[in-house]
Amino acid sequence: MTTVDVPLRWLDDAAPDLALAGVTCGVPLAPGAVADPAELSVVDDTGTPVPAQTWRLAAWPDGSVKWAGIALGAGEPADGYRVVRGPGPAPAVRVHVAETADAVAVDTGAARITLSRTGTDLVRSIRIGDAEVAASGRLVSSRQDRPEPDVPGRAHATGHVTACEVEQDGPLRAVVRVTGVHREDSGRAWLPFTVRLVFAAGAATFRIVHSFTWDGDPERDFLSSLGLRFTVPLRADLHDRHVRLAGAGGGFLREAVRGLTGLRRDPGAEVRAAQLDGRPVPDPSSWDRDVEPLSRWIPAWADYTLRQPNANGYTIRKRTAADRPWIDAAQGTRADGLAYVGDTAGGLALGLTGFWQSHPTGLDVRAADTDAATLTLWLWSPDAEPMDLRFYHDGLGQDTYADQLDALEITYEDYEPGFGTAHGIARTHELTVTPYAATPPVAELARLARGTALRPQLAAAPEALQGFLGDWDLPDRADPKRAALEDRLDFLLDFYIGQVDQRSWYGFWNFGDVMHAYDADRHTWRYDVGGYAWDNSELSPDLWLWTSFLRTGRADVFRLAERMTRHTGDVDVYHAGPWRGLGTRHNVQHWGCSAKQVRISTPAYRRVHYLLTGDEHTRDRMLEQRDSDATFLALDPTRKVRADAATYRPERGALAVGLGTDWSALAATWLADWEITGNERSRDRLVGTMRDIGSLPKGFFTGEALYDLDKGRFDTARDRVALSHLSAVFGLVEVCSELVSLIDAGLVDAPGFKDAWLQYCRLYLADPEAQRAELGTAPAGVHLEQAHSRLTAYAAHRLGDDELADRAWRAYFAGGEFMGEDAFRTVRILPPEVLAPVDEARTLSTNDAAQCGLATIQNLALIGHRLR
Repeated sequence: MTTVDVPLRWLDDAAPDLALAGVTCGVPLAPGAVADPAELSVVDDTGTPVPAQTWRLAAWPDGSVKWAGIALGAGEPADGYRVVRGPGPAPAVRVHVAETADAVAVDTGAARITLSRTGTDLVRSIRIGDAEVAASGRLVSSRQDRPEPDVPGRAHATGHVTACEVEQDGPLRAVVRVTGVHREDSGRAWLPFTVRLVFAAGAATFRIVHSFTWDGDPERDFLSSLGLRFTVPLRADLHDRHVRLAGAGGGFLREAVRGLTGLRRDPGAEVRAAQLDGRPVPDPSSWDRDVEPLSRWIPAWADYTLRQPNANGYTIRKRTAADRPWIDAAQGTRADGLAYVGDTAGGLALGLTGFWQSHPTGLDVRAADTDAATLTLWLWSPDAEPMDLRFYHDGLGQDTYADQLDALEITYEDYEPGFGTAHGIARTHELTVTPYAATPPVAELARLARGTALRPQLAAAPEALQGFLGDWDLPDRADPKRAALEDRLDFLLDFYIGQVDQRSWYGFWNFGDVMHAYDADRHTWRYDVGGYAWDNSELSPDLWLWTSFLRTGRADVFRLAERMTRHTGDVDVYHAGPWRGLGTRHNVQHWGCSAKQVRISTPAYRRVHYLLTGDEHTRDRMLEQRDSDATFLALDPTRKVRADAATYRPERGALAVGLGTDWSALAATWLADWEITGNERSRDRLVGTMRDIGSLPKGFFTGEALYDLDKGRFDTARDRVALSHLSAVFGLVEVCSELVSLIDAGLVDAPGFKDAWLQYCRLYLADPEAQRAELGTAPAGVHLEQAHSRLTAYAAHRLGDDELADRAWRAYFAGGEFMGEDAFRTVRILPPEVLAPVDEARTLSTNDAAQCGLATIQNLALIGHRLR
């Protein structure tokens, strides 16, 4: 029996102060090692077994567990854990899920939460003990028909639940998936949403993963607010009602609805201390200096509001009533994004991960002087300018393909009328909801705010991940030449992590992406120059970041990669409308380019996140692509540049599908669907097209094959040579490496596929004579030599060919498009040349950073012994 021993480490190399809502991660397992995830258990760093919940995230072709999900409940965490084989202890506290015709009730042992199957209440009730501490949790929004702020007559909407499904029911983790739409008073339904509520045994805190699809008309629908609102019953006297708002760096505004501090007459130190601590104040009859009879003259502050309109500043205001003015309370920089309202009998805290980074956001407490306050967390603040998703220019007269291709030559923007629409893009937020039996100490809320801003995460140690998810090895600085390349890798990672903050790559639709290319004259990234602006996964920065994390375990790299996965999977991909299943190439606006392709929507960019975290939303984003081969019938991705554009029309039985950017995305889709769900249709299309590529006379060098949508197979008669320098830089290398490993392990039978891939890897950078000898011609269009050095390295490693290895290193050191020494050297630019001090690497582009990073990692792993 195969030994199982997978070490788990905390992402930040130290146990968090509390696993507020439990923790979930994924671990890899060798083929055939584990037949059932129930065979697995968890021990802590002392070897003591701890209760754990396990399930299958992905399966090997033989049905054994490929990746297992591991969940731990709430409680004091250990410094580390190990996943082993064997029975584990039964949990002392369990999550219980009960379903009825109209509701789903979840009891975590610390709180009882009731969810509605239909209607406006997403969360019907939250109780601790016998007390209801929150109710009527619902999504709210508003819309207007013009982009100007403060337009009268906003149309208000409430989220209506249409379905509620239990996806996981314990014992330590429960997940409920809720879907619905926003419905206006007029009856219009729009903004479909999916909400997952994630519960952990022993935790009062639960997570909400909220995703919505924007399905409006950009010319007339301007979203003016979007939020989550709860009603919080209040029973105590006004002086025992408390509001807490998180500021920056762990600080809090601590106030009571009717304050007893700072008065002309002092009620006494114990009264003041109790109110600040959130404890019941002593009986008013015991207050000093006749404060109790005079307290009726102290105003009650009913409403509090925090607004984060940008990444660098928040304001807090309060007022006594809706018809009274706002009074400034505080200002600061980057609020942590948590608010609490409650009294001595209970209360509720709401928090948002990435609060200031996802501006314009906000927090509202309303009617705290009544018996039913409301607490609202705004994902889009109602005080901000309405969301304007119109295309950013009028087309400039680009009515024909000829004009559009001409314009592409100057701004690198691929424009086409009607294609720059945001209809169908999405956005996901992660929130925490925490009920309390009474107002907690502010230190407890500060701990909650920390755990919301940086969610505790376990991950398998890099040593345990090695051999999975690509060709990489662990950092090794023993040799000076290897150390120099490790320095390059660190430089690129550190530089981009720093650029996010220096360049303020933040905001509702932008957070998680990076820019494509740099303008050294203006000392800024080309945010306003056509296709040079937002990167949208161009040349696989997602894969570069995830592969970098796998080998280093760096927390900052994980979080940048996770944010990019969220962004590129939601914002850069269409989830509704005519281009559902397609992603959008880089542009000034994420949805602006007319190149809608599966090379952006590919699960290759999401899969690592799902396997490492078990995140259900990321799983959804991959599985919704399972029919993306049908998009080739709706839209030809190369319609503007194909040689036979005048005659080619998409036909179900003969769709032109590129064997690089197109097939790699389809293969990644089918592989993910097969391993996650066991879908035989995806299996057959994956294995069948692999066999077809192996049967093509020129293999991958065919460039493009004709695909039968109904059969899921290629026509193998096509005999030609065509090459694109982009074919292998959108995940083809990674997916082919994994597929070849399945063939080697005897888990997939695809004759000829491995040889076809090795041929492509051998010949891409070969001498023209060698290419002509095998292919009959020397293909044109060989570019991105540094990026493709990893293909040569792969062939060298598989064939044991040191001459090929040396060729790979020569191509690598020849550099990328702009990868001279200036690309690895920063220059500090100071005002007045720029708005604020920034670091620039003058010739560095994200294309080269991503591909250089991947080539460096893979070359070191495959042919590091030939580094000279």
